[in-house]
Amino acid sequence: MLASLHMRDEVFGLASFLAVAEKRSFTAAAADLGVTPSAVSQVVRQLEDRLGMRLLHRTTRSVGLTEAGERLFVRIKPAFGELKLAVESLGELRDRPAGLLRITVSRTTSRLVFEPLLAAFLAQYPEIKVELRVEDGLANIVADELDAGVRLGESLDKEMIAVPITGPQRMAVVASPGYLAKHPRPEHPRDLLRHDCIRLRQITSGAIYQWEFEENGREFEMALDGRVIFNDSGLVLRAALDGLGVAYLLEDAARPHVERGELVQLLESFCAPFQGFYLYYPSRIQVPPKLRALIDFLRARLAKPAADKKTAGRAIGRSASSKKRPRRRSRRR
Repeated sequence: MLASLHMRDEVFGLASFLAVAEKRSFTAAAADLGVTPSAVSQVVRQLEDRLGMRLLHRTTRSVGLTEAGERLFVRIKPAFGELKLAVESLGELRDRPAGLLRITVSRTTSRLVFEPLLAAFLAQYPEIKVELRVEDGLANIVADELDAGVRLGESLDKEMIAVPITGPQRMAVVASPGYLAKHPRPEHPRDLLRHDCIRLRQITSGAIYQWEFEENGREFEMALDGRVIFNDSGLVLRAALDGLGVAYLLEDAARPHVERGELVQLLESFCAPFQGFYLYYPSRIQVPPKLRALIDFLRARLAKPAADKKTAGRAIGRSASSKKRPRRRSRRR
C-alpha cells in the first residue's frame, strides 16, 4: 500500500514538474492539471526534496529550468507522451470515441468551419471534449501538444499529414455600395492603387499582406495603400461593411454579405481558386479514434467527394505538387 502511494506521488510530482517546465508558469500548469498553483508548487518542491537538487529557478516573474531540471525534462517528456498515447489507444476498445481534442484554428477557420458544426459534432460524439485554440499565427502542434490544426493547405509544413475538409477556396475583392457610390468601380487590379484599401497585418510574419491576383495564367501581387490596418480578418470585414474602403477576404466569408447586398464583389475574373482548408497532424503519430471521428465528420459535412478520393490522407507537400507554382505564403491561414 505504501509503495503504491509513493509511486502515485512520484508520478504526480513528475507530471507537475513537466507541466511547469512546459508552461514556464505554476498558474498555467495548475490550470492544465486541474489543481491550485500552490498545490503544484508544493508537489514540485517535494519532488526536489526527494531528489536532493533544485529543478527550477523561481522568481516573482518567471520560472526557468536548472541544468538538472533541463536534463530531467528532456528524459521524461517523451515517456509521458508515450503514456498519454497508450491510454488514448484504449479508446479503440470502446464503442464510441472519447477524450479531449485540442485543435488550433484561425479566427476565419473558427467562424467558417467550426462554429456552424461544433454543436452537431458534440451531439454525435457525446464522450469527446473539444478545446479550440483560436489564433491567426501558425502554431507548433507538436511542441504545444495539440492533436491537430486546421489551416489553408498552402500554409502547412510538408512534414504534416493533411486531410482536405473543404473544396478549393477563392479570395474576393469587396466594397460596400456606399463606398462605390463615392469612388469609381475598379475594372483591373491596378485600379486599386487609386482606392482606399483595408489592409491586413499577418500575425506570424508581421508583414502587411499583399493582395494576390491572376491574369492570363500569370500570378502577381500588389502592395496597396489605405488608411486602416488590422491583424484580424473579422475587423477587415467590419470595416468594409462600414464603407471604409475595399477589402480582400475569403469568398466564403464575404458571400453572405454579398448575397444580402451589403457588399459588392469586384474583380472576380482576377481571383483564381487555391487549396482549401485542411485538417493536419504530425505524420509520426497514429490517428487516435477521437481525431479520426473529427476527420470523418468534417469531411462528410464539408469536403467535396472528388477531392477526398484524390488527396485524403496524403502529405500536404505531395497534394500541392500539381500546382504550377506553390503560393509563397498563406492568405488567411
